[in-house]
Amino acid sequence: MNFEHSDKVKDLLSKVGAFMEEHVYPAEQAYHDFVHDPANLWQEWPGMEALKGKARAQGLWNLFLPHEYGAFSPGLTNLEYAPLAELMGRVPWASQVFNCSAPDTGNMEVLAKFGSPAQQEKWLRPLLAGEIRSAYVMTEPQVASSDATNLEMSITLDGDHYVLNGRKWWISNAMHPKCTIWLVMGKTRFDGPRHSQHSTILVEPGTRGITIVRHQTVFGSHNSPGGECELRFDNVRVPKENLILGEGRGFEIAQGRLGPGRIHHCMRSIGQAQRALEIMARRADTRVAFGKKLAEQSSIRQDVAKSFCEIEMARLLTLKAADAMDRYGNVVAKDLIAAIKVVAPQMAQTVCDRAIQVHGGMGVSDDTPIAGFFTLNRFVRIADGPDEVHMSQLGKQKIKEYVAMNER
Repeated sequence: MNFEHSDKVKDLLSKVGAFMEEHVYPAEQAYHDFVHDPANLWQEWPGMEALKGKARAQGLWNLFLPHEYGAFSPGLTNLEYAPLAELMGRVPWASQVFNCSAPDTGNMEVLAKFGSPAQQEKWLRPLLAGEIRSAYVMTEPQVASSDATNLEMSITLDGDHYVLNGRKWWISNAMHPKCTIWLVMGKTRFDGPRHSQHSTILVEPGTRGITIVRHQTVFGSHNSPGGECELRFDNVRVPKENLILGEGRGFEIAQGRLGPGRIHHCMRSIGQAQRALEIMARRADTRVAFGKKLAEQSSIRQDVAKSFCEIEMARLLTLKAADAMDRYGNVVAKDLIAAIKVVAPQMAQTVCDRAIQVHGGMGVSDDTPIAGFFTLNRFVRIADGPDEVHMSQLGKQKIKEYVAMNER
């Protein structure tokens, strides 16, 4: 077992780190001020395209896409990408600069793996170029969508078109001004095995019959420009060639998409936790209360030490899961993916909570990025499946595995 990064990864880490120092960290305040100004709702920060151009010119582009996708990929494994995603994650919007942001990453993987040549030409190529954005339209308000077999949106074949009817909500990125394609999951079969009833189809946002019911807030924020919304589909007609892979293949597509997406969230969560710890330590070393620095208080030292331990444990589990994905595939690695999806955002939330406490009133403000990290990771504990679903499936899998071991 080798704990050293390869020379290729060390070189990329150096380049991404230098880019963050020169271009991203100095722009944090300007980005924050722009996207939180109500006058700029659903508008892209004006500096984004220039930063994307710089990143692409340096070859720091599409680093997330696994090596097995050939010409579409820069050739990195999941294990090699992990420390790069962690570094990008230190600023939540930075991943977009390198064309490595959700939900586009998962959607690009779906199109690269399952898309037809025509679908790849029309939508994958501009996504890979960073010219457009995308959304993944899955969750529904009337059913518990953590059990995806509950999804009710109907996708019915009518001649050369499929007709979509139903409601969706918590659709991230749908409001983004550059979002021009949605991957929509719904039901094409209403009988037979539950995991063979759903399909995924490509829908363009301007298609007749789509209504934006409302913009949804998360902890009081619209998350502009890529925030969430509720949608209604009323007899929305979509060309049948927009169906991905075939009828009844929706779960296969979803699982192929969500495995990498889940671990990418975890990589970024670790970057946020690490940065929160560093900010906490600097605050403790400069703040004096009751005659001595906070850094000299035993309770503060314990919080720093516990946070370091927890980050290191989560980082190692992330790397182990990424390595298993590379060696054995996402299906075999699903137990480790589930484990880190439970561990990483909760760990980051805990570390950020300690950092907030060390900062006092400043900690709950936007004077540091910590409060934003805290709320983001609370959201991630629900995104791509809530903790309870991952723990239930992981527990079921491990019980079966260990009982079988006893029988041998």
